[in-house]
Amino acid sequence: MSALRDVAAVFLRLGILGFGGPAAHIAMMKQEVVDKRHWLTEAKFIDLVGATNLIPGPNSTEMAMHVGLHQAGIRGLLVAGLCFIVPAVLITGTIAWLYEQWGTLPEVLSFVYGIRPALLAVILSVMWSFGRTTIKNIPLAFIALCAVALIIIGLPEIAVLFACGAIGIAWSLVSQQRTRITVVEPITVAGIFWLFLKVGSVLYRSGYVLFAVLGGELVTPGLLDHRTLSDAIAVGQFTPGPVFSSATFLGWQLGGLQGAIAATIGIFLPSFVFVAALNPLVRRLRASSVMSAFLDAVNVASVVLILYVCYLIGVDALIDWRTTIIALASLAALVFYRNLNSALVILLGAIAGYLLY
Repeated sequence: MSALRDVAAVFLRLGILGFGGPAAHIAMMKQEVVDKRHWLTEAKFIDLVGATNLIPGPNSTEMAMHVGLHQAGIRGLLVAGLCFIVPAVLITGTIAWLYEQWGTLPEVLSFVYGIRPALLAVILSVMWSFGRTTIKNIPLAFIALCAVALIIIGLPEIAVLFACGAIGIAWSLVSQQRTRITVVEPITVAGIFWLFLKVGSVLYRSGYVLFAVLGGELVTPGLLDHRTLSDAIAVGQFTPGPVFSSATFLGWQLGGLQGAIAATIGIFLPSFVFVAALNPLVRRLRASSVMSAFLDAVNVASVVLILYVCYLIGVDALIDWRTTIIALASLAALVFYRNLNSALVILLGAIAGYLLY
């Protein structure tokens, strides 16, 4: 029972303070469950990151479930997932209600101005550690370069992961001698649930891809306008927790409170099933020399993909000398004070952004 309480405390806090999207969430989780509490080794944590990237759904939410399952069994999976999801859903639901009443979002630009460069520093500090752990030899360094090349030529992220995994298997053997989503018509509460259930079942990688998918499914048929979808993107960025909580906002606009509940359950339900099924397979992958090479290669590709996300965040975040100073100061703090809580760094970045904006 003590383990379950610990899991609840950690992921409730991350659900409240976890700003910045999947890459930032994973960085914060690593600090909490690997560096501070030693629930997992860094190698095991990276294995789970790599495995999570291979299944649909919100990566950081699924990582929370993996850690909960490891620490407290199936109840830990449920508690970790719910504690990480519920704060974001409640905040997003409140904003959705206010949006319905007033037709606009609160002014948060000044805080986001400082949060983004601080998040960039948090992710980079963790990726440095991940890089040293995953790129263990020359073949894996070569695979990392292959991942960079595949990203540059525009290969989809899931294809990059499997391609690098295939290279890893081939290397091991030698040394041994877009799903189209159909909107249910009309959009009833059941239709909203079914739509978001299908999205949660097939959507890979970052929650930001969610908006590209739903643009064609909700905006094109005229169920929502571009402004509402854009505001949903903003809500996902400035609220803590998983970006997929934007489904709560969109569900509310489609069907009020019942629509928000239906969309929320639909988008997150597949992740609970996928994680429960996948977690035992990770141990079996490690037990096989060939599949272990596959997992090593996927881990390297995952780190490269997260670094690519860092690049994209940097393009948006480092827009002037003020944001550059916030990023450098945050990175210096994390480097020189290893036990510094990343949530505190993000909070200070938000304050600095508000003062300098």
